[in-house]
Amino acid sequence: MPNISDTPPEAIQQNINALTTDLAAKIPSKKLDQNLLIATWNIRHFGNLTREWYSGDGDSPKRDLHSLLCIAEILKRFDIIAIQEVKSNLRALRDTLKYLGNHWSLILTDVTAGAPGNGERIAYIFDTRRVQLSGLACELVVPEEQLNAIDGDALRKQFARTPYAVSFKSNQHTFILVTAHILYGKNTAARIPELKAIAGWLADWTSNLNAYHQDMIVLGDFNINVRGDLLDQSFLSEGLYVPPQLQDPSVTRSIFNETKYYDQLAWFRDVSTKKELTMQFINGGNYDFLPFALSNRNLSKRSLSYMISDHYPLWAEFKI
Repeated sequence: MPNISDTPPEAIQQNINALTTDLAAKIPSKKLDQNLLIATWNIRHFGNLTREWYSGDGDSPKRDLHSLLCIAEILKRFDIIAIQEVKSNLRALRDTLKYLGNHWSLILTDVTAGAPGNGERIAYIFDTRRVQLSGLACELVVPEEQLNAIDGDALRKQFARTPYAVSFKSNQHTFILVTAHILYGKNTAARIPELKAIAGWLADWTSNLNAYHQDMIVLGDFNINVRGDLLDQSFLSEGLYVPPQLQDPSVTRSIFNETKYYDQLAWFRDVSTKKELTMQFINGGNYDFLPFALSNRNLSKRSLSYMISDHYPLWAEFKI
């Protein structure tokens, strides 16, 4: 049985070389003590792995070592990546860290119990040469008074998949990332309570002078359908800001539907209330892996979605 650390077959190595060349052309390089690259990626059913270079017809899951090399090469371009849809089985994630090397680390939640949680975790992986943990890790819990609010769009129970906040430090600058994977539900209206609750929770945190830290970025899969719809407005209702570069129609989120606006990367920038991110945003975008990842295997988009993902990674570069 091959190992993720083994030398891959020549055809796979050529494919990886083409992918890394494209990544170098489209994703900013890491610059010591100058920039920070933060990404979010919903990696579809990121759990088990078939430890073969090419999975066969009878193999389950279809994600194989070739797929994982593509995923890892994309991840290594960033300093911190928030990953959604990490499953209870951590084989693929552990192999990814093994491939990335000893200077990469991980922090993650336990599996969210209950059917709506879909057996998922939320994880952060990060390059310890560029980023370190700075002390805080917590899951977001909605206060009881908010659960009992009269508002028809108020959350009536805790999040289906609990958002996860972790503080990091880079070049002596401390900040908090909050990652969520909002319940998809039976219809769009089912998503509004969670979207409004997380926006309100973040606004309260950044307004609290006694909070652990107020420099906060929220990122993840918010299952927002299109730009400007009610879900989008609910997400932005407390003053969260999405930069124009990430609102551009060319920055797509789904490999199947160019209009979907699922994934977000946002922060506060209200100077009057001091809810303002102090890191300077430089640029951001997605990464379209379709032309190169597994391109030598003639796969359908559906097949590729289970081997890589049905979401593109979304990233932002900051000056530190």
